[in-house]
Amino acid sequence: MTSTSTLAKLLPFAAFMLTAACHAADTPPAMPGKGLAQHDFLYAGEARTRDVYIVRGGKVDWDFHDTSVDGEISDALMASNGNIVMTHQHGVKVVDQNRKTLWAYTAEEKHEIHTAQFIGNDRVIFIQSGTRPRIMVANIKANKIEREIAIPAGNLNNTHGQLRHARLTSNGTYLVAQMDMKRAVEFDSNGKEVWSLPFPGIWSAKRLDNGNTLITGKTGVFEYNSKAEVVWSLTPEDLAAYQYTSFQIAQRLPNGNTLLNHWVNQWSAAGANIDPATAPAQLLEVTPDKKVVWALHQWKDPNLGPSTTVQLLDRAEKAEQVYFGDIR
Repeated sequence: MTSTSTLAKLLPFAAFMLTAACHAADTPPAMPGKGLAQHDFLYAGEARTRDVYIVRGGKVDWDFHDTSVDGEISDALMASNGNIVMTHQHGVKVVDQNRKTLWAYTAEEKHEIHTAQFIGNDRVIFIQSGTRPRIMVANIKANKIEREIAIPAGNLNNTHGQLRHARLTSNGTYLVAQMDMKRAVEFDSNGKEVWSLPFPGIWSAKRLDNGNTLITGKTGVFEYNSKAEVVWSLTPEDLAAYQYTSFQIAQRLPNGNTLLNHWVNQWSAAGANIDPATAPAQLLEVTPDKKVVWALHQWKDPNLGPSTTVQLLDRAEKAEQVYFGDIR
């Protein structure tokens, strides 16, 4: 029988061991891969500051810190000529490698812009959500809107919650993640819905080369075939060691691996001051059998901030080589 005095001596030690165990559970595991040197990539995230980075050869080769606007960067893409299109919630802009703004569009009052991409070198397609949600195509060389297509929304008064990511498909249609309608939906260049799939908590959708659709959201990443059957998935439970709880965008790599990001909410009180020691990895590259082969944990020296969107630059594809119906 343990005496009262002995028990009193053991309590501080037990408390210490419990604290240590909790700390160990919060500490990220060893990060596989080559860190910043794994790929060359463009990186941006929904943070309190609007920062975009290009990493080459394991180092930050270019950065852009936009202090001229408010909001958060939800999307960014670089064309093969080096120009970058980015959305900052209250607008969309194109900058060159000298950080000069080549074109910009400001969202209308009570509207937001969270996704954009190039069509060739002279056009940008984006969506303006709000009381009049619509797909818009801008001729950035002529500085004019060439096409507007009205699209539905679940709640016209919930601008921020309507949608996030969208991407053109190889068939010239537009695949959109409509959060408030809890679905992925595909529009043609006339605004006709040609395909949709229910998915509560959706954040992004991407049509794969094999014709399947990769959808990412709160519950994880799911690949659907043409029959709306799940043929592959990745959930937070599969990545428990990496504290992945907020997926946003996933993409399939040529080697069959899946690259996904993890977002940390800097806008909340808890996320305002992120502790680099316990913060989750920002990017994971995962094999088809769900083995993590690259985990990027870059919260200091340099601090890349929260991850929302990443574009690998060591791939042969050109981001601007897409089209939208008759717009090429």
